[in-house]
Amino acid sequence: MAKNDVVYLFPGQGAQYQGMALDFLSSGSAAVKKLFEQASAIFEKDAEAWLRDSDADTLKRTNVSQPTVTLANLAAAAFLGEQGYSPVACAGFSLGEYAALVCAGVISAEDCFRLVKARGAAMQKSADRLREAAGGDAAAAPGMAAIVGLAPEQVESLIAQWGAAGLKDLYAANINSPKQVAVSGTAAALTEAENRFKEAGARRVLRLQVAGPFHSPLLADAAEAFAPVLESVEFSDPKIPLYSNVTGKLVTSGADAKKLALAQITSPVRWIDEEAALIAAAGFAACLEVGPGKVLQGLWKDSGSELLCYAAGTVEDIKKLEEV
Repeated sequence: MAKNDVVYLFPGQGAQYQGMALDFLSSGSAAVKKLFEQASAIFEKDAEAWLRDSDADTLKRTNVSQPTVTLANLAAAAFLGEQGYSPVACAGFSLGEYAALVCAGVISAEDCFRLVKARGAAMQKSADRLREAAGGDAAAAPGMAAIVGLAPEQVESLIAQWGAAGLKDLYAANINSPKQVAVSGTAAALTEAENRFKEAGARRVLRLQVAGPFHSPLLADAAEAFAPVLESVEFSDPKIPLYSNVTGKLVTSGADAKKLALAQITSPVRWIDEEAALIAAAGFAACLEVGPGKVLQGLWKDSGSELLCYAAGTVEDIKKLEEV
């Protein structure tokens, strides 16, 4: 596998774990050290200590996971760069799109840290408000569920039909694979939809342990709060092909990238469309999951592509790439 013949895929929230990316820092990488210094200044926290000391429950909070996962993603990319890797295209899943914006030269790492700090805070505030409106009971608050065993187009069609018939506040949120779609909604909508999806043939409906109903209009107030921060950052045109969660297609300009970054908060992640666009464009030998976890490798496998996706989220993962 040629080091300049790969696509970078950046993971999002849910991939985090305590101590992620610290192996890149301890490797002696100058680029990673600089990222940690920039992050510490912008986050107003010792980034190394934050990643080292935060337990799983702390990392689940949106205002924590967004900055820390982004730092881990960018650290992996920086380390790859020092090993001679350079991507021919990139994409990021949900939050991961911010690391992809850096990778494509649209925004700087420092601006990226500023944005995910503000984005995470706005989305956490929105999630807290929704939970408080539900009486403080997390089980009664809006959230998300994974629908397994129904095709994405069937899920979206059912939601549209049910909405027209009166079932409100249910949205397709993450179009993950031909086998799985995550939906967002109020607690009442999710409970009602669970039975309906099973009647329609879903194998499983799994309530997700997330802070809120992400990628849905229920987070409109978060988008409104984030907009002024986003507007203050300069977005350049992509220097390599960059794919959008909102459209599933190429991002054509910095101006479009900025508009899509705002829309992404309340719009579904059309990941299978992004994968299809990458596969159709061809011109690369493999994908690398650049950041913690292995979620995107599984989703890529579900795409049916003969091209492989490899882990690149730790120093050990990247060393193993030399054997590919």
